[in-house]
Amino acid sequence: MLTNLRAALLVPEIRKRVGYVFFAFAWFVFMIHVQLPNVNEAAWQQVLANGAFFNLLGFLSGGALQKLSIIAMGITPYINASIIMQLMTVVLPQLEDMAKKGGEEGRKKISQYTRWLTIVLATMQGTFMAIAMRNYGVFYDHSTMYLLFAIIAMVAGTMFLMWLGEQITDKGIGNGISLIIFIGIVLRFPTYITQTLSQTSSGGESILNLVIYAVVAVVIIISIVFLYQGQRRVPIQQARRVVGRKMFAGRSTYIPLRLNNAGVISIIFAISILLLPQQALSWFTHGQTTGAMANVSNWLNLYFSPNGLLYNIVYFLLVVIFTFFYSSIVLNTSDIADNLKKTGAFVPGIRPGQPTVQYFNKILYRLTTASAIYLGIIAVLPGAMQRGLSVTTFYLGSTSLLIVVGVALDTINQIEARLAMRDYRGFIKK
Repeated sequence: MLTNLRAALLVPEIRKRVGYVFFAFAWFVFMIHVQLPNVNEAAWQQVLANGAFFNLLGFLSGGALQKLSIIAMGITPYINASIIMQLMTVVLPQLEDMAKKGGEEGRKKISQYTRWLTIVLATMQGTFMAIAMRNYGVFYDHSTMYLLFAIIAMVAGTMFLMWLGEQITDKGIGNGISLIIFIGIVLRFPTYITQTLSQTSSGGESILNLVIYAVVAVVIIISIVFLYQGQRRVPIQQARRVVGRKMFAGRSTYIPLRLNNAGVISIIFAISILLLPQQALSWFTHGQTTGAMANVSNWLNLYFSPNGLLYNIVYFLLVVIFTFFYSSIVLNTSDIADNLKKTGAFVPGIRPGQPTVQYFNKILYRLTTASAIYLGIIAVLPGAMQRGLSVTTFYLGSTSLLIVVGVALDTINQIEARLAMRDYRGFIKK
């Protein structure tokens, strides 16, 4: 890996792209410090201390939410819009035809729909957040005009990040949106490390517990690498072909089925379902002690605390369910069987058509079962480990680990692909 990175930096084209990525990161860091005016910092920090959902958003935004920057919502609305559009593509035949048969023009239209949906979701999220902040006394100015200003500013910040991510994809290396989330997570690590060292030097943290925590974290990271890289290679046999008077013998190849087809989406779905309703109820029941909504909010706070057993059991089950659900959407076994049949290829020992679909479904079920259980364990393990070892200053969430490792591996693979293309072009020129 280090050899490829060093070779990539020696290539002017790749070096320029890598430089553009870091230039975009600098803009992201700059935007974190562009704060909304008229903010009561003390009141806002008190809200953050009691809001698990806010802490999750803040972790993914590189601390922009903690500073109440104009990019406080981060890129989350765009991620949600992309997931919704992906699900709608499966549900609606019109969008499915546009994605499969529309070619480049169809993909551009779906991207445009995703941008418009991002604006809608960002406006809704910004409105709820701004109203909640006003109710909590975070804003010194309670006027409607300032409320509209705060909403427009946060929506504009999200749209800027979406544009920046698309620029990274076009002019840099890797997926721009994923890299923005990646740098947002990585930016929080120095703060956590500094706080941990400070607490350790003052006796607030046990050195032995921190060492155990670090060792387990390294083991988890290594296992995540195996999860992302793991694949089941299904052997494929190409049928013999006759072209003119010549007969070409069939060749053997394989279809790689990834172990983890759901990625980090299942964990994001599960944690959003667990935290968002509870956070929304706390927004609308602020200061209320009676009433149906207040009773539901109190019940959720009592039994669905992130430190509670019931919360972690439900969290594990939701991750498993969503992993199966999303994997079935991402990988369409019927399409794979149809494509094999059209090209005259087949799985050795399996008849084309429905038997091939059933064979792939059987393999996919086994792979998804293993990845779903593993993702469920990864989802609850860091929090349980942190509580068991009494580590309070360093937060190492499952979502952040999966995103950081996945984006890093994807970016490295793209760098290697560009190096391979460069060598291939040089070979052709000769």
